[in-house]
Amino acid sequence: MPNSPKISLKGSERVALAGAHSTGATDPHQIIEISVVLKQRTPVKADQSRDRFLTHHEFAAQHGAQPEHVELMRKFARENNLHMLERGDEIERRTVTLSGTVAAMEKAFSVELRDYEHPEGTYRGRVGSIQVPEEYAQCIQGVFGLDDRPAAKPHYRYKTVQGAFGARDTSTSYAPSTVAQLYEFPNANAASSGPAIGIIELGGGYRPADLKKYFEGLGLKTPQVKAVSVDHAKNRPTTAQSADGEVMLDIEVAGAVAQGTPIVVYFAENTDRGFQDALSTAIHDQLNRPCAISISWGGPESSWTQAAMESMDQIAAEAAALGITITVASGDSGSSDGVSDNANHVDFPASSPNVLACGGTSLVAAGNAIGSEAVWNDGAQGGATGGGYSSVFPIPTYQANAVTGNMRGVPDVAGDADPDTGYNVRVDGQAMVVGGTSAVAPLWAGLIAVLNQNLNRRLGFVNPQLYSMNQSAGFHDITQGNNGAYSAAPGWDPCTGLGSPDGAGLLAALQSAVSTAQSRNASEKREQAPSHHGQTT
Repeated sequence: MPNSPKISLKGSERVALAGAHSTGATDPHQIIEISVVLKQRTPVKADQSRDRFLTHHEFAAQHGAQPEHVELMRKFARENNLHMLERGDEIERRTVTLSGTVAAMEKAFSVELRDYEHPEGTYRGRVGSIQVPEEYAQCIQGVFGLDDRPAAKPHYRYKTVQGAFGARDTSTSYAPSTVAQLYEFPNANAASSGPAIGIIELGGGYRPADLKKYFEGLGLKTPQVKAVSVDHAKNRPTTAQSADGEVMLDIEVAGAVAQGTPIVVYFAENTDRGFQDALSTAIHDQLNRPCAISISWGGPESSWTQAAMESMDQIAAEAAALGITITVASGDSGSSDGVSDNANHVDFPASSPNVLACGGTSLVAAGNAIGSEAVWNDGAQGGATGGGYSSVFPIPTYQANAVTGNMRGVPDVAGDADPDTGYNVRVDGQAMVVGGTSAVAPLWAGLIAVLNQNLNRRLGFVNPQLYSMNQSAGFHDITQGNNGAYSAAPGWDPCTGLGSPDGAGLLAALQSAVSTAQSRNASEKREQAPSHHGQTT
């Protein structure tokens, strides 16, 4: 029914980037690819207790795309002169890839694609909403990739001394393994074949020789690092001034604090399509099977479409059902999140209720212990931890007793992020000091992997457990400093969340919780077992 009336897809509205101007229509003969995300068979609820996590097969059967919806998209492609590129995981990832000319895409989705220039580069864009016939709209969650503007920024900050880029001076900086020691992380016992840590990257790359030299310098075994290409993106290292700093920081922090744990880096283009395709590819990766996924990229909620945020939040909930923890940097631009409208903003995907949002502190050691720790805030130019309250997502039940208000509070947890107390890393052959909340996401992903190893089980969506435990048992409460509009305070606050980790305390509290849950489950099973009293054989 190609001529049937079309309806707008909910939340697909776009406006041009601020400061952008159109340079003309996009070449109608250009071939592009897009991702059509289909609706879940049944909704996934992440915020629930789970005796066991779903297998990928169980997930596909319960929550994956309906097979008839995939077939419907094949019909849509045929009707609109598009090609459906079959990957074999359309049911699990709920994602169909379509390829075709710009002209065919414009007709199929009732959009006009134009080329734009803006202060940070160029992009192919659209304004208004995406429209499809109603028979197809009922199965579509969102359409991504028609517009390829940058979706996110990496949340890292180089230490700068007297104008020297990334330089070290006599101020405090640490090896990631030293930070782990200060936070009393448990020992890692991972074998090379153990559950991996996944890392999402939207640009940059790493050089294996650099990693080898870095870990040898720390006296550690170089972790097994594998690159996975998503939507044709590659591991493409260039210079230290590029996103290479983000990639190397993430790998080196995660690899140093979760020693021996394999690392899988999912490279995608920096678009809303690339971002969520990378995340869905990672959580449904049955070859590498990451137990934790670190994300150090994001942007203000106001820069995303509603459809993109809802879709990525659903994917994060799917990770929880599969026993995968997602850790996300909360941003480096304080309570404004870099938006110049004199209002407060939080970063997405950190604001998703289905991820562990990671804020930043300034950490000063006193020998082998923490001397002092406060909110990271180096001012407007130096950076400050992101945090505040979502304007999109309502408060999740796990925050009900900790967060005042009715909207999702960010962050959940924190860790060292100040470049002035930053991490010694190696980027493209150069030794540097790097900070930012980008460092905190892989720090916590590494901690989750180590906790999993010690508990001999996956924690999965850990937020409900962290908020329900005695905070003093697993966290260093941060009560000094601010990120602009918000100040630290006893208990949860919109600067550092519950606080920075006490790894040994977290492990003990989680072991106790696991033991209690196992005893309760065993008791319930005994009570539910049929009685055979009085029966004879």
